[in-house]
Amino acid sequence: MAEQLLPTTVVGSYPQPAWLVDETIFKSQTVPRVRMKEIWRVAEPYLEQAQDDATLIAIRDMERAGIDIITDGEMRRESYSNRFATALEGVDIDKPAMVRARAGAGVETALPRVVAKVRRRNAVEVRDMEFLRRNTDRLAKITLPGPFTMTQQVQNEFYKDQEELAMDYAVAVNEEAKDLVKAGADVIQLDEPWLRNDPDGARRYAIKAINRALDGITVPTVVHLCFGYAFLVKNKASSYFFLEELADSTAQQISIESAQPNIDLGVLKNLSNKKIMLGVINLGDQIVERPEQVAERIRAGLKHVTPDRLIPAPDCGMKYMTREVAFGKLKALAEGAAMVRRELS
Repeated sequence: MAEQLLPTTVVGSYPQPAWLVDETIFKSQTVPRVRMKEIWRVAEPYLEQAQDDATLIAIRDMERAGIDIITDGEMRRESYSNRFATALEGVDIDKPAMVRARAGAGVETALPRVVAKVRRRNAVEVRDMEFLRRNTDRLAKITLPGPFTMTQQVQNEFYKDQEELAMDYAVAVNEEAKDLVKAGADVIQLDEPWLRNDPDGARRYAIKAINRALDGITVPTVVHLCFGYAFLVKNKASSYFFLEELADSTAQQISIESAQPNIDLGVLKNLSNKKIMLGVINLGDQIVERPEQVAERIRAGLKHVTPDRLIPAPDCGMKYMTREVAFGKLKALAEGAAMVRRELS
């Protein structure tokens, strides 16, 4: 990754085709924690093949847009986390707990119940990674839900202490991540948007759990923080409460949003030992940025981060956008980064 200055990437997701998912269902609900099989428009016997075809579309779009480090677009996922989190042993998704959702008053969310020791029983995303690796020669990244975030998305009915649950999640994530590296992943990213949900717990054991999840991973690693999907969260906070603490994590990269929330990038000075994956594409706005606007946001980042440490990206996930807008924004990202690269050289 050091060869290319300002390498562009995506957070993880890309819009799923309307022939694959029923958008009206997933846009009318909070982000699913259990399974939401009703979103798939394709019958079970043909679903994997349809998801493969959708993945090829995502790969080619990212390549055509000029993105340097791509993903599979998370075409096989109902949400960023539930594909992995619901596949673990010890987690009951058939009899979920109904809990008041964080997003809105009066809204209830179905949460998996932890009823026994959490373990990874088999590979979950390895085939996804193998498919991505076979179908691109670009650098390829795959994402996993972080151990702390997974503790926040379940009802714990087994562990006496949340930290113990987080550490078992970390072991499961670590086993999966090692297999994903063997399957050809060039970058492993942990999505940890829920660090802000339990500040005390985060300070107590989040870094310990993240470091356990990344133990022995030989490729570059990322921890992604965000304020939630732009589609669901209109007014984003302007600062991260748990950011500087990530200097103590073993992740080489920290991924943050900054285009929509407009955060003060001065905080990045305390992460001088990390590369910064910086959100420079606003997903709360359906208008496609001009490359000049993107270049300006990258330059703002360069006031606080040296060029060899900056990785331009969109803000959090593209799942809820139209494909046309998402593609346009990725193209602007690649072109804006190319502009700044020329200035630097």
